[in-house]
Amino acid sequence: MGVRTSLRRYHVWLGWLVALPFLFWTLSGLVMVAKPIEEVRGTALIAGPKPLALVPGLVVPRIEGRAVSSLKLEQRAAGPRWVVDFADGTTRLADPLTGATLPELGAVDAAREVSARYTGKARVVETSRVDAGDPPIELRRALNGWRVRMDDDSHFYVDAGSGEIVARRTAWWRFYDFMWGLHIMDLQGREDTNNPWVVSFGVLSLGMVILAMILLPLTIKRKNGRNGRRLSSS
Repeated sequence: MGVRTSLRRYHVWLGWLVALPFLFWTLSGLVMVAKPIEEVRGTALIAGPKPLALVPGLVVPRIEGRAVSSLKLEQRAAGPRWVVDFADGTTRLADPLTGATLPELGAVDAAREVSARYTGKARVVETSRVDAGDPPIELRRALNGWRVRMDDDSHFYVDAGSGEIVARRTAWWRFYDFMWGLHIMDLQGREDTNNPWVVSFGVLSLGMVILAMILLPLTIKRKNGRNGRRLSSS
């Protein structure tokens, strides 16, 4: 058996082995470029905060016994609010007129925050609590807050402490995210681009390409030899 024949056999077997990953990579790549990333992320669905309507006599929040890392005034659906970031990583809102710390947002408050800045045509159909210890895979972070679901299956995540809309997830985003997991061969976490599956198939694919580059000049040389013999015999 000649070297060329052996290399062709290896190339064929490698081709069959990586055919399915090649299909997944091509399909998922096509999906990921099918729409602008801003549309996938739903960037335009949430408007920026409204301009602050400052009121006279602002009162600094009354914080006792807790270290504060930052203090800022931001607009919320119910009006201006102090956003107090504590050194322990938690955040709370405070009333700018009294300085009193406000309770965490409830389900109705979270839906109101989304509705106040939502620019689309869908309606709120459900507001559910997010388990900080077991967040949805589409969120990718621990959150003490709420998920506001619209009737077009878009999801908005609201922090219960700060009232901030921390994430937006359209239906297309979730499909895009699944395809991304398929692309990097990590459907469980969808973040590990260095997992054994993608590395192994990447190496095999590289081997197939190298074999093809070796076979091409051998094939051309053999064809040229055959054509030369035919011309000489004629």
